[in-house]
Amino acid sequence: GVIRNVKTTAYTQSESDHIVYGAKSAVGNTLKYGAVRSAAADWSVYPVGTEFKIEGEPYVYQVDDYGSALVGTRTIDLYRPSKASMNSWGARNVNIQVIKWGSFTKSLSIMKPRDGLKPHIHPMISAIEARHEPES
Repeated sequence: GVIRNVKTTAYTQSESDHIVYGAKSAVGNTLKYGAVRSAAADWSVYPVGTEFKIEGEPYVYQVDDYGSALVGTRTIDLYRPSKASMNSWGARNVNIQVIKWGSFTKSLSIMKPRDGLKPHIHPMISAIEARHEPES
């Protein structure tokens, strides 16, 4: 269905808080910017693998990344390959059409081994576990 008025921001791999990860997502794939584009979100809100379109755009965005600034928010961060492209997006409220919801189980399996490595990971794990019974 359509989710209205979603706050989106943009990021690029050369930002200081992302430089250590280079052009890799939290899932480990290269960040995508083609017909399918990478997006970062709080995985307890938009689990890994969630695919959506922004109304009026042809691209499919795929949640394959997370970011410390997104935890506890409903903001989605859209990957852009350059600072100029990131800055031209800025922050926008958009309507998104979710094509496919990702998996909370997969989100947990990726994050659990990292629990404690970064302070923003634990709140996402806790939020998923509090809200969702394990999928059978």
